[in-house]
Amino acid sequence: MKKEKYHIEYVFDVVSRRSLWNHLTTPPGLALWFAEDISINDNKYIFKWDKQEEEAEVVFMKPETSVRFRWVDGDASTYFEFHIHTIELTGDTALEITDFAEPEEKQDAIELWDSQIIELKRTLGI
Repeated sequence: MKKEKYHIEYVFDVVSRRSLWNHLTTPPGLALWFAEDISINDNKYIFKWDKQEEEAEVVFMKPETSVRFRWVDGDASTYFEFHIHTIELTGDTALEITDFAEPEEKQDAIELWDSQIIELKRTLGI
């Protein structure tokens, strides 16, 4: 079955854009909320959870704005992306996540992102 693209947006009341960016793109930052351990080899990130290891390559990056990863062993047409933007009306910083999931797994995937973002906000002191 073909995976569906979906977007989720999370608002961060008070956060440094640079700090958020570092939590999304550096091994120490990602290890605080996304995976247990992360290493980088060229433009490939190796994510480790328990005894599982997944490799993703950076396919697009615009510093302090957007980064797109593609799982090396995954479908070449799917990816996950973090995009930081400012909400004009409030001035708050928002993080938009784009990801793909099987239709019957989409809600579980969103709930997983929700729990990870709670951890991200905690590590950012929000």
